[in-house]
Amino acid sequence: MPSDVEYSPVGEGLGMRDFWLYVWLRRAAMIAAHVTGLGLTLTICLLSRPGTSLFSWHPVCMSVAYCLCMTEGILLFSAEGSPFCFMSRKGKVRLHWFCQALVLIAAATGLGFMVASKNVSELPHLLTWHSVLGVCTLAATVLQAACGVCVLFPKLLRLSSSPLRLKLYHATCGLVVYLLATVTVVSAMFSDWFQATVKGLAWWAFLLLPLFPALVVMNQITNAYLPRKKITS
Repeated sequence: MPSDVEYSPVGEGLGMRDFWLYVWLRRAAMIAAHVTGLGLTLTICLLSRPGTSLFSWHPVCMSVAYCLCMTEGILLFSAEGSPFCFMSRKGKVRLHWFCQALVLIAAATGLGFMVASKNVSELPHLLTWHSVLGVCTLAATVLQAACGVCVLFPKLLRLSSSPLRLKLYHATCGLVVYLLATVTVVSAMFSDWFQATVKGLAWWAFLLLPLFPALVVMNQITNAYLPRKKITS
C-alpha cells in the first residue's frame, strides 16, 4: 500500500538563484559546524591542561566524545560540506559506527576520571545540574547505541518494524541525544572550574559555540526524515 506521506526535497519551490544561494548557505553552515566542533574540542583540551590532575582529563574526554566524535558521526551523512561526501552510503555507516564507538569509549573514560577525582578529593557526587545532565546523557547515549544495533541487525533480532521505520526512530532518538549532550556541554560552562578559567566576552562566546553545530545537526536530521506534506487524492 503506498504511503500518504511525501518527503519533499529541501529547497522545493525556490527560484534557481534563490536555490543556489540556499545551497551555498547550507554548505557554509556545514563547514562552520565542522570547524566549530573541532575548534571547541581543541580549545577545551588546551584549557584543561591534561595531566595536571585527574579532573583535567574529564573535559578532554567529554569534549572529544560529544563535541567532536558525535558531531562528526552525524554530519558525515550530509552531502553538503562534509569531508566524507566521496564515500559510499555503506562506508559512511561504518564510519558512523566507528565515531559512535569512540563516543562511548571517550565518555566512559571521562566518567571514570570524574569519579576518581571526586573519590580522591572525598567530594560527593551528583550535586550539580551538570553532573545530573551528564549521567542522563551517558545513559541516553548507551540506549541510542542499542537502538543503532537494532537498525543494523533487524533480521537477526527478529524485529517486526520495517527498516525505514527503525531508521526514523534511530535518527529521531539520535537528535534527542545530541540536543541533550549540547545542553550538558552548555551547563559545563557554568561550573566553578570553567568560570574560573574563562571570563568576560570569551565566556559568552564559549556559551554560544555549542549551539551552532546543534542547529546544523537538527536541520540536517529534520530535513532528511520529517515529512513535508500530505498527498491528497
